[in-house]
Amino acid sequence: MRLHIANKNYSSWSLRPWVLMQHLGIAFEEKLYSFHGDTWDELKALSPNSRVPMLEADGIKVWDSLAIVEYLADRFPGVWPEDKEARIFARCTAAEMHSGFSELRNLCPMNCALRIDVKDWTPALLWDWARIDQIWSEGLSRFGGPFLAGAAFTAADAFFAPVAFRAQTYSPALSAASSAYVDRILALPTMQDWYQAALKEPWKEAHHEEEAAAAGVIRQDFRVSA
Repeated sequence: MRLHIANKNYSSWSLRPWVLMQHLGIAFEEKLYSFHGDTWDELKALSPNSRVPMLEADGIKVWDSLAIVEYLADRFPGVWPEDKEARIFARCTAAEMHSGFSELRNLCPMNCALRIDVKDWTPALLWDWARIDQIWSEGLSRFGGPFLAGAAFTAADAFFAPVAFRAQTYSPALSAASSAYVDRILALPTMQDWYQAALKEPWKEAHHEEEAAAAGVIRQDFRVSA
């Protein structure tokens, strides 16, 4: 299998299937594209929707992170929890993350390397973070942790992995349980591998950098190129 992804510093959508496959030990070849230049043009000619992530497997192309996860669930165990109640919770929360939280995406874009003091905690942005805190707290409480739907890392955790990086960047107010969950996710070897690779990337794409600057005051930039 080959997983097509974009810059690790920016691409929250790419992280979802990547970290899930890595964590579950599903073998794949990684193909990374920068957000500009010839490689991005190559991707647009290859991917059905001209976006990442996109998985090539069994002679077919699977695009969109949620579709990729469902494809993997048909082939490999552990993508979703075995327990029915936990599986329903995991699917619902992953779908909610996939389709919602527009204010979070717009005002707190993923930029793994930066630490930012948010300029404007709008009511809608605060609501998004409060809802995430509620989801995390409920999952950890109902299913006993240390992950959102129980003892094992599943697609639910993969879908919120980019939010853990956002929490590191923007320092939102979170409950103790959610803060501990963020620390736990960020400490995973797979997440550390992604993070360290992100810090070493040579690309700084103008649009994503402008989004980060608009979010607030950049206190720190941990990129090697910085």
